[in-house]
Amino acid sequence: MKMTGAKILIESLRKEKVEVMFGYPGGVLLPLFDVLYDSPIKFILTRHEQGAAHAADGYARATGKVGVCIATSGPGATNLVTGIATAYMDSVPMVAITGQVKTHLIGNDAFQEADVTGITRPITKHNYLVKDVKDLAKIIKEAFHIAATGRPGPVLIDLPVDVQMQETKYQYPKEVSIRSYKPTYRGHPGQIKRAAKLIETSKRPVLYTGGGIIISGAHKELKILAEKCKIPVTTTLLGLGGFPETNKLSLGMLGMHGTVYANHSIMESDLIIAVGARFDDRVTGRIDAFAPEAKVIHIDIDPTSLSKNIRVDIPIVGDARMILSELVQRIRKAPETAAWLKRIGEWKKRSPLFYKRDNKLRPQYVVEMIHEVTKGKAIIATEVGQNQMWAAQHYIYTTPRTFISSGGLGTMGYGFPAAIGVQLGKPKAIVFDVAGDGSIQMNIQELTTAVVNKLPVKIAILNNGYLGMVRQWQELFYKKRYAHTTLEGNPDFVKVAEAYGAVGIRVKKKADVKSALKKALKIKGPVVLDFIVEGEENVFPMVPAGEAINRMIGGMA
Repeated sequence: MKMTGAKILIESLRKEKVEVMFGYPGGVLLPLFDVLYDSPIKFILTRHEQGAAHAADGYARATGKVGVCIATSGPGATNLVTGIATAYMDSVPMVAITGQVKTHLIGNDAFQEADVTGITRPITKHNYLVKDVKDLAKIIKEAFHIAATGRPGPVLIDLPVDVQMQETKYQYPKEVSIRSYKPTYRGHPGQIKRAAKLIETSKRPVLYTGGGIIISGAHKELKILAEKCKIPVTTTLLGLGGFPETNKLSLGMLGMHGTVYANHSIMESDLIIAVGARFDDRVTGRIDAFAPEAKVIHIDIDPTSLSKNIRVDIPIVGDARMILSELVQRIRKAPETAAWLKRIGEWKKRSPLFYKRDNKLRPQYVVEMIHEVTKGKAIIATEVGQNQMWAAQHYIYTTPRTFISSGGLGTMGYGFPAAIGVQLGKPKAIVFDVAGDGSIQMNIQELTTAVVNKLPVKIAILNNGYLGMVRQWQELFYKKRYAHTTLEGNPDFVKVAEAYGAVGIRVKKKADVKSALKKALKIKGPVVLDFIVEGEENVFPMVPAGEAINRMIGGMA
């Protein structure tokens, strides 16, 4: 049967079991959107292409499925770039589809033309410029395969308008075989055996786990290993939820704003078992001072991550779930960690996460109350900055895919559209976006998307009147010279919410926090909660730039 390129694309998306996609139409996408008009695929019209990319990203993180976003050529496509880069840094499976000018006009500076494949080459796992409709079905099959396998990531398909209108016989491939792309899933048996012996003889081991635990679904295997060997577990920002923070072996998050006891444990360990984490600068601090007595086992599906930042003694390439499962079986006797756990217990007692508890409305308290009223069962999306760190520190995460945040790129404006994607992927879940008054304004137009689609996303704005994290650095390291971090002229967020058709609630007193949250949860649609919190509250602990991670400001052991 012959089909146009536009029909081939939509039919292929159906074959890939795409249920929802996010985007914004444009001139060179008219053939595609005309076909989409009759399609069963749910299309979510965002109010900005960046919102579409972040929504597809949030959908993917919450569900584990491939997120799909679409934008027109030129500025529409370039507006996706920040969202694509965000997904790339955090290994999020996404397929981004962009319209393009006619093939004979490419390179001629045509109206709304941009070299999208060139622009996105550094921030995609792979990308395609489709020049022949006969190649389209195969390209789509490959794109979804590449996005979802190995270390996941975004793949872009640039589709000229004339290719959308061309016809060819349609046959969707059943399998994908790419000679140059063969991800390794099973770890090397010899390396796993060496790792098991090293674990057995260690005295001060620490499991350092990242987003790879969640991507691979290795949380159960991680828990089995930790409890069998009595090894404490610390997670990165994106690893939150991969190990239950209610477990006595949990150290919480490590790094620049990690717990005192997590950072001290890493620095004084004799063995670091890194799983699905990449030793980024926010975790390691000063590299030449990082964990000076520790040997390192590093398990990761991406071979380029091994020994990139920190020298590794036993690298194991493969899928975290498969390798941890085999590692558990290989370990014959648990290491003797009683004295080590006792020492960590002392650090926990001496230096817990804390903040000043008084009658003032502090942002940490708001996050704690969100946890209390949701009974720890919400999915938390965040923007970036102080709000992100408070959400990471003061909400207790026990299950995977419940903390949705931009880690590697640190994208302001991410949280709210991501929360929209989360809510569409998990319609029965309670979804909160913990936001700052600066970052929420970067994609606040997506309130329309939430209202039109009747999505009960709750936005908790920790409104301190500043670009909080930058202001904190100015306070601590630049003599309180608040250069352009004071947000004068902020809108009335309650009125903004109401103007978009949402509900707005302002909270100024600590005593009103819980009742406001309960009220918001009873409302079926989107709610903006404007919490007027203490302006100069800081995120502690904090590792200053260039310091070792045990040289923390605030809450030091």
